[in-house]
Amino acid sequence: MELHEYTQYDAVGLAGLVARGEVTAAELTGAAQAAMAAVNPQINAVVESWPAEDTPVPGSTPLAGVPFLIKDLAVSMRGKRVELGSRLAAGNVAREDSFLMRRFRRAGLVTLGRTATPEFAYSTTTEPVLYGATRNPWDLTRTPGGSSGGSAAAVAAGITPLAHATDAAGSIRVPAASTGLFGLKPTRGRVSLGPDADEVFNGLAVHGGLSRTVRDSAALLDLIQGPESGDPYFAERPHRPYSEEITKDPGRLRVGLVTTPWSGRAVEPAVHEATLAAARLLESLGHEVDVTLLHLGVSWEEFVLANARLWSANLVRWIDGFAGAFGRPVDESTVEPEMLASYRWGLEVSGAQFVDALDVRNRVARSIGAHFGSRDLLLTPTLPEVPVPLSTYGRGAEGADGLGWLEHLFHRSPFTAAFNVAGTPAMSVPLGVDPATGMPIGVQFAAGYGREDVLFRLAAQVEKAAPWAERRPAVWAGAARSA
Repeated sequence: MELHEYTQYDAVGLAGLVARGEVTAAELTGAAQAAMAAVNPQINAVVESWPAEDTPVPGSTPLAGVPFLIKDLAVSMRGKRVELGSRLAAGNVAREDSFLMRRFRRAGLVTLGRTATPEFAYSTTTEPVLYGATRNPWDLTRTPGGSSGGSAAAVAAGITPLAHATDAAGSIRVPAASTGLFGLKPTRGRVSLGPDADEVFNGLAVHGGLSRTVRDSAALLDLIQGPESGDPYFAERPHRPYSEEITKDPGRLRVGLVTTPWSGRAVEPAVHEATLAAARLLESLGHEVDVTLLHLGVSWEEFVLANARLWSANLVRWIDGFAGAFGRPVDESTVEPEMLASYRWGLEVSGAQFVDALDVRNRVARSIGAHFGSRDLLLTPTLPEVPVPLSTYGRGAEGADGLGWLEHLFHRSPFTAAFNVAGTPAMSVPLGVDPATGMPIGVQFAAGYGREDVLFRLAAQVEKAAPWAERRPAVWAGAARSA
């Protein structure tokens, strides 16, 4: 299969070819490996690859036979390394498949490698010391976002049509916005984090995927959603498959427009205009849009402090665990400066402060949840700025402690984390383009707890009204010659 043929299909389309016998899963694997060889040296998205292990039955699922990549964090594939982007965890090998990995296999996905993440997913740029910076296929001098930046760059460049991602403060939506992809963060409890990561970030983190089309993300969530025995968080099962939801009219939706972040930081004019253009598009489709004030239920300072306490306490557990397992020191030789500062700050978080942070989480969840009593959706920018140049993300945070680093991270991405804390689903949709740089701009939609159905129906509608899948970045596997 030629690369220009392989890259013209999304995941559902490729699985359809396999089901009809027009190509084999092995041929798709070969095409994905050729795509990886063609573009990965430029973007550094895939940090390790391996031969296909699985031989799915053609047509057994809507994604059977599709090449796939997993993020180097929070999902374990038996016998493969999972290093969390850190020198401290280098060489760590998974003994068993995690629950999610089992579901990927049952979904018929053919996993061919793992993608880059910033160290411990503790950033919204992907520039780890362990493997080096991942580059944005739209502009190799810019960040692809993070923490799922490797997965985003791989999908955007055409290596695979779909890849695994995680999101604890925007790590699906930020790279989706940065690389022109669709990315939906599911509801808390929608996808199991077990058995080893149930309480990572205490309900803030979720599994999902990044894709070039809405239907691919819908098909993936259909195949991986649902609890496992003993999961601490639970979301009611959907009334019908999300792959059916995208065929349904969303009806007339009430949408609240928020263009100023709670932090008060400025939004770049191109991003502001792209968000207003999205609002006008919704109105042209018959939806009701009005400017609204969304209250967190706590001050921005309380919000950031609570997140810093939860994040850093989790970081301490990770770092101490790997240091003990490998007999490595916790210092500049194994841990990046921002993570080392966050680790040291986290050591001082008391049990009472941790419980207070959980109380803030619940207050935010109730405040945001109440807002969906009067509106179906919220519309915001995904990011306040276009993707920044590599090596510039940390400017202004040099020497910061753990609280200061998280303040900086949330300054870079002030719109996304609230919906992780609330546990509600949210998606980034690539509806805008910066006229000055040509970089994609994403807009974010958020819905009430468990209402991915509403998001998928709207996403399919706007994808049809303002399609984006044919946009191509500068680095695109489909433009490369097949071997």
